[in-house]
Amino acid sequence: MNEILSMKKVIASVGLVALGASGLQAVSDPGTTSDTSKPWSVSATLRGFYDDNVNSIANDYVLPAGTHRGSSGFEVSPSIIASWPLEQTIITLGYVYSFKYYENTPWGNAENFDQSHDFNASLTHYFSERYQINVKDSFVIGQEPDLLRAGNTYNTFQRIPGNNLRNYGTINFEAQITPKLGIEVGYANTLWSYANDTPTFVNGAYNASLTGLADSLDNAIHLDARWQLQPQTIGVLGYEFRAIDYTGNQPIAGTIDASGNALVPGTMVMSDYRNANSHYGYLGVDHNFTPDLTGSVRGGVRATTYPNDSSEDSVSPYGLLSLRYTYRPESYLQAGFSYDYSSAGLIGANDRIGFVTLNGQSASVFATLQHRLTPKLYGNLVAQFQNTTYYGGTDNGDSEQYYLVGLSLEYRFNHYFSAQVGYDYDNVNSDIAGRHYDRNRVYLGVTATY
Repeated sequence: MNEILSMKKVIASVGLVALGASGLQAVSDPGTTSDTSKPWSVSATLRGFYDDNVNSIANDYVLPAGTHRGSSGFEVSPSIIASWPLEQTIITLGYVYSFKYYENTPWGNAENFDQSHDFNASLTHYFSERYQINVKDSFVIGQEPDLLRAGNTYNTFQRIPGNNLRNYGTINFEAQITPKLGIEVGYANTLWSYANDTPTFVNGAYNASLTGLADSLDNAIHLDARWQLQPQTIGVLGYEFRAIDYTGNQPIAGTIDASGNALVPGTMVMSDYRNANSHYGYLGVDHNFTPDLTGSVRGGVRATTYPNDSSEDSVSPYGLLSLRYTYRPESYLQAGFSYDYSSAGLIGANDRIGFVTLNGQSASVFATLQHRLTPKLYGNLVAQFQNTTYYGGTDNGDSEQYYLVGLSLEYRFNHYFSAQVGYDYDNVNSDIAGRHYDRNRVYLGVTATY
C-alpha cells in the first residue's frame, strides 16, 4: 500500500487545486440541482466497466507477481437530491453513493471494492433586490481524482486507495451599493485528508506518506469591486489573500541514520515547511454577449511568501477565463483556462531543508460539451489539458502534462429511464523519470430516476 503511493515511479503528482478568486468550475457540482417539477428526486445507476490501469501505475513499472494492472467490474450508484424554494431562500441538498466492485483486487486495496460518498449542500438567501448571500459545501470520501478535486486544477491524477477526504466550502455576499457599483466579499475553505498516513523506509530511502505530503487546509478571502461599464458588461477590481497550511505533522524528508530505518534528529523537514501565503491583485470583466453566450476573465499577479523559507518568496502571473454558450435547447459548450499556484506531491532528490520542491505553477485548459443529437440521444465530451511546472528543489523547472478526454452517449427512453455508454482516457507525460502512464476506461450502464 505505502509503496504504491510514495515511490516516484508509481505516483503522479498530488497538488492543491487552484481555487482562484472567482471560483470558476470546469463542470457544475454534482448533486446540487434537481427536477424543478417536484422538490426531490431519487435515482440509481448500474454500470459494468473495464479499467486497464486502475492505480494509474507508470507504464515502465514492473508489478509484483500475482498483481494486476487492470480489472473489469461493476458499479452501483444511488443518489438523492432535494430542493426547497422558499419566499427569499433556496436550499438544495444532494447525496451520491458509489460502490465499485473489481474482479481483480486493485494493488493497495484490502478488498475487491471501493466505496465513495459525495455530499453537496447550497443555500441562497435574498435579503432584498440589492443584497444576497450564497453558501455552498461539497464533502467527499473517495479515491478517484475527479472526485477529490475542488476546482479547475486536478489535485491528483491517479486513483488513491482508501477513505480519502476532501471538503470544499464557500460563502459569498453580494451587495449593489449604487446602480453602478457593487461589491462581492467571499471566503473559500478546502480541506484534504488522505488515508495513506504511514511513512516507510525502502532500500535506504525515506518515503513520506500522503498525509505528510498533502494533508492541508487552503483558506482564501477575496474582495471584489464591480462596476457596471455597460448594460451587459461589468468591470472587476479585486484582491485575494490565500493561506495554505500543511497539516500532516509528519517528516516529509531528512537524513537517514546508519540503521536505515530512522531519520537523524535535526535534519527532518516537517509537513508545514511548505506552508505558503499568497496575495493576489487582479482586474476582470464579466460580459453577456447574448442571453445564450456569457464570458468572464480575470488577470493579475500573485506574490507568494513562505514563512519557513523566505529565500524562496516569488511573484508570478495569475489568470482565469470562462465561457459558456447554450447554442440550442439542451446543448451547450462550457470552456475555460486557469493559471495559478498548485502544491507538489513530490519532494526532490536532495530531501533536506533548502532543497525541497515547494509547489507548482499549473496552467489548465478545459471544456465540456453536451449536444442533443436527437430528441432522446445526447452526446457528451469532456476534455482537459494541464501543465504543471515545479518550483524549488532538484525538480525545479521540471514540467508534467496531464491529458484527459471523456466521451459518452446517453439515450433517454423516457423521463424515468436512460442508458449510457462511455470511454475515458488519461495520460501523464513528465520530465521526471518513471512517472508516465496511460489509463483507458470503458463503461456501459443504465439509470432509473423518479
